[in-house]
Amino acid sequence: MNRRSLPALSALAFAVMAIAACNQSAPVNTAAPQETTAAPPPAPQTVPDPAADPGTRASPPVLTPVALGTFEPGNPLAEAMTGKLTIDDLELKGENGALYKTERVALVRGGDQYAAGETYGAIMQVEASQAIELRRVIEQKPPEKAPANAYCGTTPTGFIALAKVSEATGDVIKLIALQGSDLPAATSQGVGLCASMFYLGKAQEKGAG
Repeated sequence: MNRRSLPALSALAFAVMAIAACNQSAPVNTAAPQETTAAPPPAPQTVPDPAADPGTRASPPVLTPVALGTFEPGNPLAEAMTGKLTIDDLELKGENGALYKTERVALVRGGDQYAAGETYGAIMQVEASQAIELRRVIEQKPPEKAPANAYCGTTPTGFIALAKVSEATGDVIKLIALQGSDLPAATSQGVGLCASMFYLGKAQEKGAG
């Protein structure tokens, strides 16, 4: 071998070794890149549209009437204040021209108080469990010939309470009239009794179902 070629071979070997060292210090990642999977967005919640579906709206409670129909006065006070009384969903109308336009506001019991210490049952002479329909008077007209014979006289009638008691001779309608604008209750202010009376319905025929 020519000695003159030894330095060239040594330089070439040194270069090869340097390249190999560089390759070892910077390893190459040959694995396939991992895919990053993001969680899908939550599905939108569907809110029912009450306007589109009336069945989804909450309905106000319906108060069942205690008594509907025409009834005869059962005592002199009822005779003087209304005479024969017709009760329907929205008004009470007396034969003497008295008129009370009403709205149902509650179904109470005989044991409930319409004022502090005063119960419906005590004044209407019904059981504590007796259902009583409470109506607010929103407009009234006194009797034509005797205006002072309105339920609360010259004072506006605030509320009317009705109870129906079934007896062998027929239905008895117990009625009281109250003055005051507050809803009758034990804590109400200004609620007072104006009048208490009763009316009579026709006896039911035997065998009628």
